[in-house]
Amino acid sequence: MFGASPPKFVLWREVLVAYLAPALSAGIGGLLTGNQDLLLAAFTSIAGVSAVVAALIGMWLRRNEYHPRPTTPRLAAVAATAAGAATIAAVFAWLATHYLPALPDRIRIDFPIAAALAATITTWRWIGSARRDSQ
Repeated sequence: MFGASPPKFVLWREVLVAYLAPALSAGIGGLLTGNQDLLLAAFTSIAGVSAVVAALIGMWLRRNEYHPRPTTPRLAAVAATAAGAATIAAVFAWLATHYLPALPDRIRIDFPIAAALAATITTWRWIGSARRDSQ
C-alpha cells in the first residue's frame, strides 16, 4: 500500500485528470463564492488549458523518450518544464487578448497558472513512471 509504485503513465488518463482536477476545484470555488466568472472559467480557460498542456507535454515526453538520469534532480526537470509551459501560455494569452479583444483579460492569469500546474503534474508523473520502469 505505502510502498506501491506509481501507476504506469497513460496519456489519456493524464489528460482526463488534468481537465477534471482544476475544473472541479475551481468550479467548487465558483459555486461557493457565487462567482459566475470563475465557474465559467473553471470548465473553459482553466481546465481546457490544463488538459491541452498535459496532452502536449505528455506527447512530447513520449516522443522524445525522455528518461532522466538518476543524478538529475526530479524537481529541476519539473521546474524547467513548468516554467517553460507557463511562459508559452503567458505569451499565447497576451497575444490572444491583444488580437481578440472579446476575450476576457482573466485568461492572462488563467492560462499560465493552468499550464504550469499541468506541466508540473504531468512531468512529475512521467519521471516517476520512467524511473520505475528503468529499475
